[in-house]
Amino acid sequence: MRIAMVAGEMSGDILGSGLIESLKKRYPDAEFVGIGGDDMQAQGLKSLYPMERLSVMGLWEVLGRLRELLAMRKQLVQQLLELKPDVFIGIDAPDFNLGLETKLKQAGIKTVHYVSPSVWAWRKKRIFKIAKAVDLMLCLLPFETDIYKQHKIKHCFVGHPLADQLKVIDDQQPARSKLGLVVDQPVVAIMPGSRGSELKYLARPFIETAQLLAKQKPGIQFAVPLANQKCRRLFEAALQQAGSVEGLTLFDGQSRDIMAASDVVLMASGTATLEGLLIGRPMVPCYKFSAISHQIFIRIIDLTHFSLPNLLGQKILKKAELLPEMLQSKVEAQPLAEVVNHWLDAKSSDALKQNFADIAKALRCDASEKSAQAVIQLLEEQPC
Repeated sequence: MRIAMVAGEMSGDILGSGLIESLKKRYPDAEFVGIGGDDMQAQGLKSLYPMERLSVMGLWEVLGRLRELLAMRKQLVQQLLELKPDVFIGIDAPDFNLGLETKLKQAGIKTVHYVSPSVWAWRKKRIFKIAKAVDLMLCLLPFETDIYKQHKIKHCFVGHPLADQLKVIDDQQPARSKLGLVVDQPVVAIMPGSRGSELKYLARPFIETAQLLAKQKPGIQFAVPLANQKCRRLFEAALQQAGSVEGLTLFDGQSRDIMAASDVVLMASGTATLEGLLIGRPMVPCYKFSAISHQIFIRIIDLTHFSLPNLLGQKILKKAELLPEMLQSKVEAQPLAEVVNHWLDAKSSDALKQNFADIAKALRCDASEKSAQAVIQLLEEQPC
């Protein structure tokens, strides 16, 4: 048994390693080959290229390396056609993997795509490309299956791996002690994102919000996890411009510990909002970018909400909105502080935490095992 897999970034590497581990239970002698990071290689994958070569973000960076990426994909197609794997599994990275899957499927190789592209939100015509590319789509979110049913594309809802990893943390004291925070004073986690563009637009208003809250609530603490040294430099520069904040501490990483220690999370909207939901933390998701980008955004995105908790609440719980979203002009100190104060009130946050728990239950399906079973069923031609 030879199984080919390609992951393009760290999150995909984590998914891939769990999937390999589960597949090895059924196929202990299977050979795994393709592209993956440290985690997939630790499970036995032979990586034909460094995964970092696929880890590009942003339109201009992709365009700058487009020729290189296309050449690598063409070469990889030839290598995999020679290796003749029993199945190919593309993990996320749809702009790279769907083209690869199309070529391999045309050659008679079974193809699986793990993590549905957001065709339900934007670029909806990609569904026709997906239909040509994949024999099986593995969906992390339950509502993603609707569009595949509509277009008669074989699919399975497998749940979200983060939901398998993270559980509700009710007691904040251990995390506060670990981080050196005062255990009996409220903590607001401030998470301005890990990209330069996010920090550019969010760092200053988040700092000003903390300044306002510090005046309103003496003793309140602010913990800021910064993903890397570039993020730290950008945040420190914003802090120097805005002025100091009483009770604010910067940390290198440790975002999950900081969320666990917090009462409320003020954050850039993104994957971290799902982590906050799973551990049961009220949050204030924010999104801000240039005026031009905002105009493009509202024209191409077919969504009433942009944060994952609200999308999941809408689709799974059938609730119009679980929490306020702060977009563009709302990303200012006064409105942000008002929402943070709202969630600091336990009476306000109890219902939200119950909604989060209900969503987490729907997403917790042992994703790696379920994904492996779906792949096995495809290989052995059983119904999914």
